[in-house]
Amino acid sequence: MDKSKIKKVVLAYSGGLDTSVIIPWLKENYNNCEVIAVSGNVGQAEELEGLEEKAIRTGASKCYVEDLTDVFVDEYIIPTLKMGAKYEEYLLGTSFARPIIAKRVVEIAKAEGADAIAHGCTGKGNDQVRFELTIKAFAPDMPVIAPWREWDIKGRDEEIDYAEAHNVPLKITRETNYSKDKNMWHLSHEGLDLEDPGNEPQYEKEGFLEMGVSPLQAPDVPTYITVEFEKGVPVAFNGEKMSAKDVILNLNKVGGENGIGLLDIVENRLVGMKCRGVYETPGGTILYKALNVLETITLDKYAMHKKQEMSVSFAELVYNGQWYTPLREAMSAFADVLMQNVTGKVRLKLYKGNIINAGVWSPYSLYDPQIATFDEDEVYNQADAAGFITLFGLPIKVQAKLKEKNQK
Repeated sequence: MDKSKIKKVVLAYSGGLDTSVIIPWLKENYNNCEVIAVSGNVGQAEELEGLEEKAIRTGASKCYVEDLTDVFVDEYIIPTLKMGAKYEEYLLGTSFARPIIAKRVVEIAKAEGADAIAHGCTGKGNDQVRFELTIKAFAPDMPVIAPWREWDIKGRDEEIDYAEAHNVPLKITRETNYSKDKNMWHLSHEGLDLEDPGNEPQYEKEGFLEMGVSPLQAPDVPTYITVEFEKGVPVAFNGEKMSAKDVILNLNKVGGENGIGLLDIVENRLVGMKCRGVYETPGGTILYKALNVLETITLDKYAMHKKQEMSVSFAELVYNGQWYTPLREAMSAFADVLMQNVTGKVRLKLYKGNIINAGVWSPYSLYDPQIATFDEDEVYNQADAAGFITLFGLPIKVQAKLKEKNQK
């Protein structure tokens, strides 16, 4: 990259530690270039307060704060939910938030005539891949500046030093310097004491959890809820019709209050290392459970098993930043077809971090009590099972007879 040609840079801006110090760093190291900050609102709530003012105070010429919440839910969260995709039990909250933000950054970079796009992702993480694969998908020739892969700053303590030296306001201290990512789907925690897998997360410590409480602090009585789906999409909460986004927000509240959705894992990052993270995903955890319960009566055996098999591949695509690929689109189309009859209502009991099935109904239920009953029925002839077993077990029988023959 010829730095002398870089006059205007669009920065994917969150207002966190990394992107806050990048604004003055870019101006110092790239010819006092113009920096335009772009923040994608995917449900960070209070993290967006004062963001534009902060960006301009630290050297940006302007700051876009783009409301992406509806698109985020409808075009990223819901397709992933329909596939039941989990990456090593992680519900992909950061993974599918990066492509939508990066796509909007590219759109603004093109409109502004930017010479380059910058991001604050570290050279050790997954997000650098997610951002840059999206940039390649929509602006294949756009130069990318990744300061973490260039600068001499070695860690977050040195970043704080740089911020203090350049009068960059921060909302964190060295003691609360967890690396966090928040949106309407989840909140992740990494760093500090969590870097040692032997340390128990401080779930009961005030201020650690932000989307809910520890199961130990949850109510001593269960909370019953209902969630309704149409073709795999959540459309109602406790009998009230609403958008999928509002269902998620309501489930975040009730789930958080009941200690739902905490996950502590050591995951395998795309770049090859293992990393320990703690995730809060209250509403998402409930939705995954509810949809799975509904599928038990609306999907046939082979469709359900194939979906479970493909969900692993889908999760890897999302985790690895390959959202804008033909394979991901094709797998989403598969899920849409599979969800045609996944319509109905699920009742769940929430209790101290647990989600307990409390009933499921669907007009497309494949469950037939007359067939499933242990009592006498006139639908299922149990004598038919003998012929089925004979044919189903034929390969085993042939193999056994051959083995006997060869042993003589």
